[in-house]
Amino acid sequence: MQSREKMMQSAPNENSASMIDANSDPAEIVAEYLRLLMIPDPDAARRFVSPKLVIRFTGGRLMRDPSECANFNSTRYAWAKKRVESTEVVRGATSEHAIVYSCGTLYGAWPDGTKFEGNRYIDRYVVRHGLIEQMDVWNDSAEWLLVRANLATL
Repeated sequence: MQSREKMMQSAPNENSASMIDANSDPAEIVAEYLRLLMIPDPDAARRFVSPKLVIRFTGGRLMRDPSECANFNSTRYAWAKKRVESTEVVRGATSEHAIVYSCGTLYGAWPDGTKFEGNRYIDRYVVRHGLIEQMDVWNDSAEWLLVRANLATL
């Protein structure tokens, strides 16, 4: 039986060689992690995370591994990708500690195949010594799902 992250349909993606290490720009570390996570390829994404990783999704869902993101996303979307509009490293960042924000929109398809785009997201990352130690995820999906269920209006 396939795992949930393998069951999620893959959206088109671009391949790029990863030459990222602990000395890389924290924004590059986050960008490559996100690229791999959205394939989804949690095994490859795991190379960029600390053993202390804490992930909090919208609604306070606590996760500890990139595979949990893929599993959760496979229940919410047929497939989804992030269109990154900006990546911002907070002033004062060092190679030992950096805060990185990734902002943009999600696009993809709901489980019934209905396509969507323009779903705003903001991710906040804590990068320590070249590894992602914390990831906080916020997006409009929950609100959009309420509208789809006729429980709210936009």
